[in-house]
Amino acid sequence: MQRSSSAVQISTAAESDMGEVIALWKACELTRPWNDPGADYRLAVANETSAILLAHIEGELVASVLTGFDGHRGWVYYLAVAPDFQKRGLGRKMMAAAEHWLRERNAPKIQLMVRDDNEAEIGFYKALGYDVQPVVTIGRRLD
Repeated sequence: MQRSSSAVQISTAAESDMGEVIALWKACELTRPWNDPGADYRLAVANETSAILLAHIEGELVASVLTGFDGHRGWVYYLAVAPDFQKRGLGRKMMAAAEHWLRERNAPKIQLMVRDDNEAEIGFYKALGYDVQPVVTIGRRLD
């Protein structure tokens, strides 16, 4: 997938982009000690049901989003905009790219998880038309 909007080039990540993308995720404080971003990255690029979409401006990586379709719902993870490029509409652009990727796969719904104390991000998604869902996320680690 290669689409352009003004100076922003959106493409699909390859294995060779991993170091740069994980550095972006770390700069945006998206990584957590209990999650291996390298494993997440490798799984996403190797699987046909997921992709990591990248935004470059003049060759510089400025944003990313990991999206996937589990056959029932579309999901979004690791939405990141480089700190020096925030507040320029790139988060909105990346969410539109993720939605486009999911629509191409006939995903009927898109979901994502945000920590309940992250009011800024919740506000961002609400501004895009997303609603806080009345659900509880339940999980268990398998590793």
